[in-house]
Amino acid sequence: MALHKLKPAPGSRKRAVRLGLGEGSGHGQTATRGQKGQRSRSGDGKMPGFEGGQTLLIRRVPKRGFTNKTFKVTYQVVSLYDIERVFKNQRDVTPDGLKIHGLVKGGRPVKILADGTLSQAYSISAHAFSKNAVEKIQKAGGAAQILSPAAAPKAQGPEAAPKKG
Repeated sequence: MALHKLKPAPGSRKRAVRLGLGEGSGHGQTATRGQKGQRSRSGDGKMPGFEGGQTLLIRRVPKRGFTNKTFKVTYQVVSLYDIERVFKNQRDVTPDGLKIHGLVKGGRPVKILADGTLSQAYSISAHAFSKNAVEKIQKAGGAAQILSPAAAPKAQGPEAAPKKG
């Protein structure tokens, strides 16, 4: 068997029927949509959850609880194993360095976890550390520096118009 000789099993791939391409095709004119009505028209049709005019289930169920999603801080985690693997010849580890080496993406704060061991002393700067990660970094002779937390997003509201007078 060779990759360039692979073929799908006979009958497993069926050609799509092209609709609305003339009367001779057998699927012309209304293109299998019937005569008039909402389902014959173009566009999105009914919204998800529509129940024929009856009040939707999502509207019948009461609202409960609250969400703090706007202000939730989600960290990008990096393990000591990854730092040891990538930063062999460097002693200083910063979020910018982690981004350059592809361990994190920009925009979110970084947290260092204690997975793995360190064979040399590193000076690591991050927004958060696990307790065990700090112990392992200090045990190896390095330092863990906590950066100031990223500013929480401000709630957007209408700006006040200047007072007349």
